[in-house]
Amino acid sequence: MSDEVNGIEIETIALSKPGERELNEDAHGLWHDGRYVIAMVADGAGGHHGGEVASTIVRSALLTGFAQAPSLEEAALRRLLAQANRDVVARQAEGGSLADMRSTVALAAIDLHTRMLVTAHSGDSRVYLFRDGAIATRTADHSLVQQMVVSGMLDDEGARVHPQRNVLMSALGSASEPPAIDISAPIQLLAGDVILLCSDGIWEPLGDDVLRQTLGDSDNADQWLTQLDVRLQALARPEQDNYTALALFVHPGGEN
Repeated sequence: MSDEVNGIEIETIALSKPGERELNEDAHGLWHDGRYVIAMVADGAGGHHGGEVASTIVRSALLTGFAQAPSLEEAALRRLLAQANRDVVARQAEGGSLADMRSTVALAAIDLHTRMLVTAHSGDSRVYLFRDGAIATRTADHSLVQQMVVSGMLDDEGARVHPQRNVLMSALGSASEPPAIDISAPIQLLAGDVILLCSDGIWEPLGDDVLRQTLGDSDNADQWLTQLDVRLQALARPEQDNYTALALFVHPGGEN
């Protein structure tokens, strides 16, 4: 997808595998209309097949809702995520394996005309922005260990291996109170930027340094995600989590 007036193009590539689990309960998706882009990753959890259902509901709600009224305004994105939460809660009412289902979410919304990016998330699926070989921004997880990092009890590496690293403080599928949803201020995109949306099955076993190093060692988007896949397979352990990455590479556009 491209915006020739402003001279940028966006290349996208995805990786999603079940790891050592029976089901892949992650979901990812992308929608664009030539001006607006929305990309998302969701990581479902719950009873048998419940996580798969929850993440799929979130994907449908976000892509359909954004397509109906594309906007990077904070209020619009907050309404979009609130609707996704309501959709998950509505299906929980069916009971059985769906009663306790939840889903994290990470999304990136882009206006190609203005080259602006806005990110939003709930839970521990992340959005990274890489610029000039470094991590320029990264979402902060809604998790117990992230609270420990903020309080100075842990550093990022300690949080990554902490036994309670999977305890979430927020996710979509909350009926009793609204889930925590963080939405960034608009970020101006530059040619050469790379946006990564991923579930914790990517960032937790690899860590930020490996994400950055492998990106620097890669000549293109496909090579980068292939490197991530190879690294994850080398680290595979019993009950390895699902892992999903959706990468958006911002390239210079063609001449007018």
